[in-house]
Amino acid sequence: MNENQLSKIVLDTAFKVHTNIGPGLLESVYEIILAHELAKQGLNVDRQKPISIRYDDLIIPDAFRADLLVEDKLIIELKSLEKLAPVHSKQVLTQLRLSGRLLGLLINFGEMRLKDGIERIVNGELAP
Repeated sequence: MNENQLSKIVLDTAFKVHTNIGPGLLESVYEIILAHELAKQGLNVDRQKPISIRYDDLIIPDAFRADLLVEDKLIIELKSLEKLAPVHSKQVLTQLRLSGRLLGLLINFGEMRLKDGIERIVNGELAP
């Protein structure tokens, strides 16, 4: 399954979660529930996955943690805020670049309408 297929499943599931419980809870609650719902669909989901990076000849273990890593391909950064700030999408792009992954989703469960809180961030070129 490629990144685009995974992102569709994740977004459909995020909409289901948001519809069922609404905005306003802690980010960690959405993380647990979304991971649970994705795992029920047979996807491999890691929560708070430590990612190491390399800088020059230095390896930095646990340089950052991905909120969710789906099928070792798709990074999902979750928020529960009134509004996203530009730094949030930059954070995901940096995580993608440093981890060598191609696609990330920034999902803000704090929005009244979830579609207003979703950003798809691409690092490079995805297969169709």
